[in-house]
Amino acid sequence: MIHWDISPDIFSLGPITIRWYGLLFALSFLIGYQIMSVIFSKEHKSERDLNDLVWYMILGTVLGARLGHCLFYNPGYYLSHPIEILEIWKGGLASHGAAIGILTAIYIYVRKRKDISFLWIMDRIVITVALAGFFIRMGNLFNSEIIGKPTNANWGFVFASIDNVPRHPAQLYEAIAYLIIFFFIFAIYFKTDGKFKEGLIFGLFLILIFTFRFFVEFLKENQSLFEEKMFLNMGQLLSIPFVLFGIYLLFRKSKKVIRIK
Repeated sequence: MIHWDISPDIFSLGPITIRWYGLLFALSFLIGYQIMSVIFSKEHKSERDLNDLVWYMILGTVLGARLGHCLFYNPGYYLSHPIEILEIWKGGLASHGAAIGILTAIYIYVRKRKDISFLWIMDRIVITVALAGFFIRMGNLFNSEIIGKPTNANWGFVFASIDNVPRHPAQLYEAIAYLIIFFFIFAIYFKTDGKFKEGLIFGLFLILIFTFRFFVEFLKENQSLFEEKMFLNMGQLLSIPFVLFGIYLLFRKSKKVIRIK
């Protein structure tokens, strides 16, 4: 068994504390920016469009993830205490909410740009989102949150800050899966030299990410009490529409192919 007793804090300087989760969250945007910079340069898109995209992504991710956590997992409490929805520093972000937030932000972003379509940008954005998923789940591991169910497996983690029970390191399962998916869709983009049916990478991303998310939920503890009476928990129910939309994108009849100018 692995005894996990890592502090979520890296170091403190007076009132300022640097935490692993915050560092990894920031890294996801910094590295994502570098990847998108290469893609935008390769496909002759402006740096200004890229810089605008970053802000849309940040706002869409943070606002969507926070609202998703509040409204999907504890709506009664947060609707009764709406001011606490703004208290992001206290924790509570939901990946499904982040996905909805990103989709909404990108929809608004492309409406102002005639040379960039929604599916064109999503085919490229999801490459960085898969990598961000890896960093965020590693942050969850350092925080000892989103824990798995008890296990007798040799690789079980004992989260010292929670209990002395060996558990599935569900955060690590997801982190590894998302990293593999990142390399897979990243390779597709560059091996095809940007020539593929519009929506292909986006569809693959949705199917792979949320199918894995659906099944790994069976190994995770529920995040809210109301899920205890449900056959499928909230994470699984929210994953199903994303998988179905991914299948639609993959098999829809379209001959449109994106080509680098």
